[in-house]
Amino acid sequence: MWCIQAITEEYRTRMYRLLELYQQAHDPNQPLVCMDEKSKQLLEDSRRPILAKPGQLEKYDYEYKRKGTCNIFVAVAPKAGIRIVKVTDTRKKEDFAHFVEDLIENHFPNASCIQLVLDNLNTHFATSITEAFDKPRADRILERVKFIHTPKHGSWLNMAEIEINIMDRQCTGGRIASKEILTSEVMNWSNDRNEKQCNIDWKFTRQDADKKLSRHYAA
Repeated sequence: MWCIQAITEEYRTRMYRLLELYQQAHDPNQPLVCMDEKSKQLLEDSRRPILAKPGQLEKYDYEYKRKGTCNIFVAVAPKAGIRIVKVTDTRKKEDFAHFVEDLIENHFPNASCIQLVLDNLNTHFATSITEAFDKPRADRILERVKFIHTPKHGSWLNMAEIEINIMDRQCTGGRIASKEILTSEVMNWSNDRNEKQCNIDWKFTRQDADKKLSRHYAA
């Protein structure tokens, strides 16, 4: 939000739409799901850490070995207390397409349509679905998902960013040496939050936006 200069009519329209959606109650038939992804660099300790002791934190050497990168997809239904995570080698169009298909078929199988909030990354569009799958399969997916994009430079309006920040603080902020370990860690973390039904309590409203941002509104 700090980099906002002029807020266009298109920006306001998309922002208002999201803020109004965020005020609505959870609808299992048309769940609101916010999605984003994060790159994670895999790092292996060059020396064995000194384990924690009573009154002393675990200690790491500053040296490490680079072990490549992974991508973490994160989707969260903020009012239902549900999040879905998936670790992939890349974040290409086909990775996005398969993740969306997994959301529809395995995590929200009874929903008639998922309202999917996304930023404007070039993979976050219907073309990723149509390019990854044959037409019948792509059509089946697109019939059950509605893409709702944040304004350009307005990814702060995507609640998935909040969930990713929590994941970083609680799970992925430290050194992780392999994709297998990363997958295990994020799955344990998400399962724990799902069992506790951790919600996101979004309080920023359209009225708040007008009060805070109106000086940036373009005529």
